[in-house]
Formats: sequence, C-alpha cells, structure tokens
Amino acid sequence: MELQLQPLNLPSDQERAFIIAGPCSAEKEEQVMTTAKQLAGKGCHIFRAGVWKPRTKPGGFEGHGEPALLWMKQVKEETGMLTATEVATPEHIELALKYGIDILWIGARTTANPFAVQAIADALKGTDVTVLVKNPVNPDLELWIGALLRINGAGIQKLGAIHRGFSSYEKKLYRNEPMWQIPIELKRRLPHLPVVCDPSHISGRRDLIAPLCQQALDLGLDGLIVESHCDPDKAWSDASQQVTPEVLDFIVSRLIFRDKAEHSDKLKDLRHEIDELDDALIELLARRMKICRNIGEYKKDKGLTVVQTRRYSEILDKRGAQGSLLGIGRECIKNIFENIHEESVRQQMEIINK
Repeated sequence: MELQLQPLNLPSDQERAFIIAGPCSAEKEEQVMTTAKQLAGKGCHIFRAGVWKPRTKPGGFEGHGEPALLWMKQVKEETGMLTATEVATPEHIELALKYGIDILWIGARTTANPFAVQAIADALKGTDVTVLVKNPVNPDLELWIGALLRINGAGIQKLGAIHRGFSSYEKKLYRNEPMWQIPIELKRRLPHLPVVCDPSHISGRRDLIAPLCQQALDLGLDGLIVESHCDPDKAWSDASQQVTPEVLDFIVSRLIFRDKAEHSDKLKDLRHEIDELDDALIELLARRMKICRNIGEYKKDKGLTVVQTRRYSEILDKRGAQGSLLGIGRECIKNIFENIHEESVRQQMEIINK
C-alpha cells in the first residue's frame, strides 16, 4: 500500500514539529481576530477555527458558515498566518477554497462514512490544497486508511492524518481514549504520512493538554493541533478543552523535541539484544503450543471440553500478579495471555474436530 505524497511544507513553530492553533469555533469577528493576533504574537503560523460545527445533538451552536470564512480571510491578510478549517461536504470545500483556506481537515464523524469521504474526494479533484484526515470515531484503522486512500486517489498529495482519540461508552480519564498503538501502526504502515496529534479532543480538559503534547512528540508524531481561545471559559463550544494563547505558548516553550534519527551504536546494540530475546520468546511460544496440542489430543481422547474456565482464570490471576511484581502492568499481561489462550484454543479445536 503506497500513497503518492508531497511534503506538507508547513511553517514550524519549533525545529521539528508544526503547531496549528485556534478556537474550536469561529464565534464572532472580534473573538477570531483577537485570538489570531495573540497567537501570531506568540509565534504561531497556522490558525484553525471551526466554521461549520456538526454537534452531537441539535440545538447547540453549529457555526456561522460563509460569514465566518470572511473572518478567516481577514486573519490571513492581517497576520500572514495560514488558515485551516473542517469541511464535511462538497459545498464546504467550494466555499473554503473560495475564501483562500490553506488547510482543510475531515472530521472524525465524516471519516467514518466512506460515502461522505468519496463525495469530498470527488470535490477535491483538480485542487492542490493540504488535507488532514482525522481518525474515525471508533478505533478502526482500516477505515482511517481507507479515507486517506480515497483523498489521495483524488490527486491530493499534500496529505496528513490527525489523531484525536477514540470514543468509548465508558468515560475514563480522557474524553477520547488515545489508543496510541493505532496511530503508531498507521505510521508503520504509511511511514511517509505526517501524523498530527489533537490533544484537545483526546483530553477534553485543558489541564491534560501539556502532557499529551509531550507524549505525542515522544512517540514520533509530527505536529500538534491545539484549541486556543482568547477567553476559553466563555467559548460557545468545547470550553473546557481550550487554552489561552498565553497558556499555549507556555506549554510549547517547555516541550522537548527529540531527534527521530537512528544513528546511535548503543541503540543498535540494545535493539540487537531485544531481537535475540524476541527470537527466544517465539521459540518458547512454539514449545508451549506444542504442549497445548498434546493437551488437545488428551481432551479429545477423554471427551473433555476445550476451554477449562477455572484453569484459564488461574493463569490470568497468577501471571498478572507475577508480571506486576516484575514491573509489567497487569493489563499488559492480561492482553498477552488472552491472545496466547485464544491461539491455544484454536489449535486444540482443530485437533478435536479432525
């Protein structure tokens, strides 16, 4: 799987990452211009604001549409910043391009709908605009990649992804669970695709934005898109996850931008040790599965069921406690042994059903 990509060439606030900032919604001309000028004064080069705001339920503020695009155009003229906004329909694209919007992003709800993404892709044909695609609402990597392929197939080569976390029924610390393994896998499969982190939507809380920004950069993501408002507590949408331009500047000033280059001999030596241990792990797993197949033969001979729930519970409890004592999280151990058990059951089922 390959994407035909060009560099985004977006101006960077730091040496190795670009930052997109601005309010969740373009509420009023004064609010947009005040926020933009404050951000520009802090060295921000890319201004974002929601012009169309698809809300979960009707009745809330859903954006001003075209009149707000005039304010975005004014931001560009008066500050020199690039501008970015979300689009969800071909009509949105037509209007955004008419007013000179530099970066379009596709929201999580839209990414989840291949029909909507294809309509957007068709509308983008023949343009040279930068497009960023947010992950779908649910943790579905194939759906995310499918949306990127559709947009790229329309000829859009200045393309990137936005990681904004994934919705879940059970709310925990974050508004949207980061599930970092999914954007990491996206980067593994599409190594030249820029991936931007949206800590505002992941956190849902302004006090969690700073550590999420650092974690995203530590994991090798390429930029940040952060919601910033001149008066966050009075914001018309998502007030709790927005920060002032001054606070954002404070957060950015303390970020550590790490080198992604792999040039250390020490690092190579340590990775060689890991490779040797991984080889040993695979061999041990193969030996374990051989014993599981012997158990399958015994169960078949004695007419026993494949799954013995008491034994399975004993393994999870014992190995979870053992891992915890050795500094490995219980949830990690649980996931590992659930996968091992699933494969053991599969192999035993093959034997019993021969």
